[in-house]
This record gives sequence, structure tokens and C-alpha cells, in this order.
Amino acid sequence: MLDLEVVPERSLGNEQWEFALGMPLAQAISILQKHCRIIKNVQVLYSEQVIEVYDLSKVKLKYCGVHFNSQAIAPTIEQIDQSFGATHPGVYNAAEQLFHLNFRGLSFSFQLDSWNEAPKYEPNFAHGLASLQIPHGATVKRMYIYTGNNLQETKAPVMPLACFLGNVYAECVDVLRDGTGPLGLRLRLLTAGCGPGVLADAKVRALERNIYFGDSCQDVLSALGSPHKVFYKSEDKMKIHSPSPHKQVPSKCNDYFFNYFTLGVDILFDSTTHLVKKFVLHTNYPGHYNFNIYHRCDFKIPLVIKKDGADAQGEDCILTTYSKWDQIQELLGHPMEKPVVLHRSSSANNTNPFGSTFCFGLQRMIFEVMQNNHIASVTLYSGPRPSNLPRAESSVH
Repeated sequence: MLDLEVVPERSLGNEQWEFALGMPLAQAISILQKHCRIIKNVQVLYSEQVIEVYDLSKVKLKYCGVHFNSQAIAPTIEQIDQSFGATHPGVYNAAEQLFHLNFRGLSFSFQLDSWNEAPKYEPNFAHGLASLQIPHGATVKRMYIYTGNNLQETKAPVMPLACFLGNVYAECVDVLRDGTGPLGLRLRLLTAGCGPGVLADAKVRALERNIYFGDSCQDVLSALGSPHKVFYKSEDKMKIHSPSPHKQVPSKCNDYFFNYFTLGVDILFDSTTHLVKKFVLHTNYPGHYNFNIYHRCDFKIPLVIKKDGADAQGEDCILTTYSKWDQIQELLGHPMEKPVVLHRSSSANNTNPFGSTFCFGLQRMIFEVMQNNHIASVTLYSGPRPSNLPRAESSVH
């Protein structure tokens, strides 16, 4: 049985690991994989706002090193009062038949099925838990850890410092473009723990970097640092869709990707010139073959939608990571050609349990669309590079 420490507004864990609010899902899954001999059965139900313990009989729980739930200690309302102290009067939800007792960053729900009558909230009394008509021995059914004072109004917190682990993350990625199509990316990066000493590590630093089509490997390394992985393409499976595939001479060198997993971005370099020729932005939606490999890229792609009529003005629109394919088609129009069906599998004999995806090309962008209408990735292709583009910029806050 797991023995876990409860930290309101922060985490649930022990000395070896912890699930923290704001932690990337990939890190949480890594913990489960690493401790598979102890945590043997896993069902993934994801919430970015709360940590929920829905069955207290399967875990031991303690607060400030003292157990309030174990095989020997029942999490009764008296025990919660003793362990956590007095709090505001609770709230009864008649629809759920649950009585909610709230502390800052921590809430307990008590089951009322076996009670003869629902507790009555008496606003004239202000003596803590004793003023509420709660039967002795009522036990906790669920526990929630969240940020703020109110479970109903809680929001997903920013990623805590302990989760950076020396990596750089992208807070947002803006696609830079002109009237013809994408030019490059502007990335707002977050990093922590880069300075000397303990005090310098206790804050998050924000940096801004620009990278463009036609940038060299050295430009990208200088702007973003070393990639997590370099992947060399063994073959170009999409060349059959080019205008004259039979005229292409096989290259003696292979194009290669810089994979930045925590940014959610891949950058493709030409094998001959070693210049950027493609960007791939990953949304990391569940149900995709590459789910949990990349951190979600929170991108924004500006569009100018021309309205009908000679005097009509263009309308500014923004495509985001959360835009769906039917919404994108309403803005950009339906593709003239049928989609390319993309099959993914680890080997020729394996099948992809999530099914195929469909690739549509519009305005020098390839949208990989999942069967549930979500965008799995957006690939940006290069065009003629304008002159006098600013180089990589940085700003520290």
C-alpha cells in the first residue's frame, strides 16, 4: 500500500517521487513506469487542475508527517478536524449527496448515502465543525488537492521549479509570416536552475528567440541549445506526392531533424546546405501515435482572411493548438486535393491502435488531422527568404 504525503496546493507523493500540480504529463507517466513493481495497475484519467484521491482505502495518507488515513486510522470527520484544524463551514451538494469540507488547496468530500437526513447548514453558528450537524464517524469519500481557496474556481498552475529538471520549455510559439506564408518561429522560452548558487536557481527565467527558414545549424544551436535528439531521415516517404518524383536523384546524404521534445518542435535541415527547410509543431493530443513523446507546443498562427468584395478589408484570425480542422477549413477554405493518409507503426507487421491520420496542405502548411477532428501536428514549409530579417533575439525577465 502506498504511503503518501499530502501537501495542499502542491503535491501528493513520498521521498522517492511526487505528483505535483502543474507537472507535465510525461513526467507523471515516467514515475508510473519507473515504479511499475509497486504501482502495478494504472488507469489514466487526466486533469490539469486537481489531484484527486477517489479511493482512500487503497493508500495511506499523512499530513506534516502524521497519518490521517491508514489501515489503523479511519479518515473520519473528527480525524480530519484533529489533523488539519478548524476551517470554514462545509457545503452540502444535494445532487451529489456529498458534503464538501474545504481548506486552502485541499478539499474533502463525505458520503451521505447512509445518513438519515442531510446535514443542515446553520449560518448563525460559527464554532467550526462542531456547529454542523455531522454524525460522528462520517468518513472521507474523496480528497482533492488544488491551487487557491475554491475547488470550483481553481485553475491549472504554472509548472513548478522542481519539474524543469534542467530542461527548457516553450511557454508559447508564434509563427512569423508574411502575405505568402510562414517565415519562421518566435519562441518564448522558460528555464530554471541556470544560475550559480541556490538563490539564483529559485526563479524562472523567460527568454525570447527567433528562428527562420534558411537559418544554419549553428544559428539554431545558438538560439535554442542542443536538441534532445538528432534524427536522420532514411528515406522520404512523401516524395511520391511531388510533381516529378521519377526525376529526383537519390541523395547521398540524408536530411536530418533536430528534435526538441520539451518545446514540442522538430526542425528539419537540408543535408547539403545544413539550413532550416521545415518546422513541425506537435500538439500532443491523446489518441495520437506520438502521444507523450513531445510536450505540447502552444502555437499561434496568424492568418489574414480576405473577404468578398473589392473594398472589403482583411480579417485577422489566429489558429491555435486547440483549433479543430473544421474551424480551420472555414477560415482557409477546403483543400483542392484529397488528403494524404498517414499510417504509423513501429514495424511493418504492427498496427497502429489509434488508426490513421490525414494530411492536408494549405498555404505552405501541412495539417495532420486526427479522426476526432483535432490537429496532431502542423508542418511549415519554407519559401523564398526575404532579406534583412532580424537575427535571434533574447530578453531576460
